[in-house]
Amino acid sequence: MPASILVIDDEPLIRDTLSEFLQQEGFEVASCGSGEAALERAAERSFDLVLCDINLPGIDGLDVLERLLQLDPEIFVVLITAYATVETAVEAFQKGAQDYLMKPILLPEVGRKIRRLLEQRDVRRENQWLRRELHREADTNPEMVLGRSPAMKRTMELARKAAPTPSTVLILGESGTGKELMARAIHRMAQAAKPTSGKFLALNCAAIPADLLENQLFGHRKGAFTGADRDTPGVFTAAGDGTLFLDEIGELPMATQAKLLRAIEQKEILPVGASEPVKFQARILAATNKNLEKEAAAGRFRSDLFYRLNVMALSLPSLKERTEDIPELAEFLLRKHAVAMGKRFTGFHREAMQALLANPWPGNIRELDNAIQRAAILGEPPLVQAGDLPSGGRAVSSPFGVENLAEAYARFERMHIERILTETPDKRDAARRLGIGLSSLYRKIEEHGLGDETGA
Repeated sequence: MPASILVIDDEPLIRDTLSEFLQQEGFEVASCGSGEAALERAAERSFDLVLCDINLPGIDGLDVLERLLQLDPEIFVVLITAYATVETAVEAFQKGAQDYLMKPILLPEVGRKIRRLLEQRDVRRENQWLRRELHREADTNPEMVLGRSPAMKRTMELARKAAPTPSTVLILGESGTGKELMARAIHRMAQAAKPTSGKFLALNCAAIPADLLENQLFGHRKGAFTGADRDTPGVFTAAGDGTLFLDEIGELPMATQAKLLRAIEQKEILPVGASEPVKFQARILAATNKNLEKEAAAGRFRSDLFYRLNVMALSLPSLKERTEDIPELAEFLLRKHAVAMGKRFTGFHREAMQALLANPWPGNIRELDNAIQRAAILGEPPLVQAGDLPSGGRAVSSPFGVENLAEAYARFERMHIERILTETPDKRDAARRLGIGLSSLYRKIEEHGLGDETGA
């Protein structure tokens, strides 16, 4: 099916010329002379792309842009203007325009822009399909560790190799990087390789007072202390032949570390009040956000226990080290929260996604999850807007969200030059498209630090 294009311009000559040219280029074309008529047409059927003049009788092009995106958040809109200013361009992009054209219109330029934008649309749709496939797998395995970045692929490959073995695995990473998710993924992969009836049990060693921790770990016998009216198993035996995940292992008291070491070495535990050890079958996974090697050197962690735990170590990268995973993570988390709240979000506005990608996320996935849950609460479907996110997540490199005109101008200029250089690597041709001299282009490349990114 040819792409469908709606042309909106109150000047009949321009409207007819554009329509005829686009039809000759193989597109399906409709045209309107006013914004009101265009909105009625867009409500009746969908279009892939819209060319819209800014100066229209009645509602202007910027209002038409906003209303078109409300009707169809996926539509691409290119604005046409005879009086381009930085303020107008920034406002257009802020409201969701994909590009703009300057009058007098050059038809070859129109053709290039439209084909480039339609290619972007096809890539976006392909990415959405891939994300849906990823979400389908996530629905089958709700606790799966999401991530396709090189760093996560390396970590997952190690996890796949370690999963079928009985070896202890130590999972390392900053707070919020998904260490328990990784532990659950290892348990699931182990179950797939050798099905058992064992369960996955997780215990946060930092969340339980020291005087109760050993009871939780090893259990107790009847009469071991006041109130112990029956035998109670600890998590080691309760996990059966499954997996026991000990989170925040670096917070264990030294005395408990010694007992844990014996448990790992002998595969047996001594419940509180017992005189005979009890064998257990569970596999042990441990996690920490501390550097246990340094903790051991400082005398705060037993070195022999560290070596026993460190048979296989998996390091989870921080979110700022794998920003390419943020879109998939964000959409998965949004869908999870949207379902819980009964809202029908379809995704993120471009500005909102830019903000997510620009944030360093010191709290990693946990912080991202909290931010998206907040956005799902405050936002209105179909798209999460940048304003729905915490202020700390605002993009720092785009012209959106800044009030100072000079700063917005500088950011827009950088984005615009970067786009032209990406489309036109030859600097002379790029300078010609920008309407500036070659020396001026090189000076602006240096000013904006675009050399490494554009190959200048």
